[in-house]
Amino acid sequence: MEPNVGFLDRISRLIVAVALIVVLLKSSKVSFFTVVALVTSGALIASAASGYCALYTHLGISTSDKI
Repeated sequence: MEPNVGFLDRISRLIVAVALIVVLLKSSKVSFFTVVALVTSGALIASAASGYCALYTHLGISTSDKI
């Protein structure tokens, strides 16, 4: 898998994921939306850590060579 997520994209994914987790922890409600949001934030963190996004591959997008 070739990296297709650039530095700024990775940072923005981490910020969104952490903000989402903080909001969910503050609400302390457990629902289907909470589970979906936690899975989504986990996927954002994983793609930020690996530098690879499967959706970008399918769409033919790459932000890795952009500043």
